[in-house]
Amino acid sequence: MIPRKLTVPCTLRIEHTFDSLEAHVELDGGLQPGIGDRVYVHGAPVSVPFGERLVLRRVATLTRANFIERALTRLHAMFLLTELYEVSFSDGRV
Repeated sequence: MIPRKLTVPCTLRIEHTFDSLEAHVELDGGLQPGIGDRVYVHGAPVSVPFGERLVLRRVATLTRANFIERALTRLHAMFLLTELYEVSFSDGRV
């Protein structure tokens, strides 16, 4: 049986540049979060000045979603996806 909560070391990569503003967490041991799973990175908040990149080692807790949480996440994602659709059959004149 897979434990519901796992605490593992991780690598945190943060970039705050003109081209990109992003943060990525890579869990050690090849662990991959699934649909509805939550990842909590422990430690103090990080501030990266503009134009810099930062790589940190931290500890993270991965909480696996149960069946209902996975199903609700999938359902919610389907509704969010439909918000991106805009279909119009008019010629633009009112």
